[in-house]
Amino acid sequence: MNTQIPKHLEISTPGRICLFGEHQDYLGLPVIAMAISLRGQIKGQKREDKTIILHKPDLGETESFSLNDLSYTKPRDYFKSGLNVCQMEGLTFSSGFECEITSEIPIRAGTSSSSAIMVSWIHFLSRMADEPVVWDQQKIGELAYKAEVTEFNEPGGMMDQYSVAIGRLIYLESEPTLSVQPLNSNLGAFVLGDSCEPKDTMGILSSCRDSRLDIIRKLKVKNPNASVHNLDENADLSDINGEEKKNIHGTIQNRDLLKKALTELEKDETNHELIGALLTEHHTVLRDILKVSTPKIESILNAALDAGALGGKINGSGGGGCMFAYAPNNSEAIAEAIKKAGGKSYIVRADEGTIIN
Repeated sequence: MNTQIPKHLEISTPGRICLFGEHQDYLGLPVIAMAISLRGQIKGQKREDKTIILHKPDLGETESFSLNDLSYTKPRDYFKSGLNVCQMEGLTFSSGFECEITSEIPIRAGTSSSSAIMVSWIHFLSRMADEPVVWDQQKIGELAYKAEVTEFNEPGGMMDQYSVAIGRLIYLESEPTLSVQPLNSNLGAFVLGDSCEPKDTMGILSSCRDSRLDIIRKLKVKNPNASVHNLDENADLSDINGEEKKNIHGTIQNRDLLKKALTELEKDETNHELIGALLTEHHTVLRDILKVSTPKIESILNAALDAGALGGKINGSGGGGCMFAYAPNNSEAIAEAIKKAGGKSYIVRADEGTIIN
């Protein structure tokens, strides 16, 4: 479907929190994720030449390159990869762009700030191509995943790109085939707490993913049909050591927690206390078995729970970054408690996916 080429365009895309399925999606397990009311924006227009100029005032940076050379010159050369993926889809670009990129989403803190910008970039490019196309939100999420993960052979799952592109609350299955189900997003307020601790996202994702894939390979010796989808407490675990058994039990526990949460979120009336309790249980596995929490995260999460939050968990890969608390009734008090404990707090709700402003 073609449309007229706009001279100037502004795209807005939300960040996200992962309610259930944290550290599970890259194993092929489902997730429940919610787009949040903190958003990233790209504003831009065409240039007369072939140059792409990207102003990033939040970072105090400007990036520029030519459409004539889209070879990657750094490990996560995302603006070039977005262009390359769009060209693989048949889009052409005879002139460059000058854009400004801004964001309300905490950066490098586990809330998909980079995926929100990538989704905005793909959306922007689709409408500013020589022959513009109108892709639906799921298609934009798919291409953002290719540009961020596939192009650089990175360890992430599909949650980030699809959840911020589609918006609201979704249940996402990536195996055996991709399936996205909208869920009841009338959960009310959450409070996001940024620990302001830096984190090694790729390192943590790789170690958590690779260790568990290795355990599953070992299990297949005596359980040839074993997979993360069907493993249960009756599997023969004699080929793995105590720490590995603990790890696989945590994976099963988180998988089954998501199933309980999904059943509840599919109801017309959600039991908010149950959702809160399941969030806290999920965090306990992430903290005690995958060991992705930190003392600072624990401190601000405990402060939120003490202030009356119904539950909460670390958000994203962990090792720093953000947590969130479920606070449908008393979000202001919980935001204040997180601040007093040394975190930066944001009251957020479910929000729409990528849009043209």
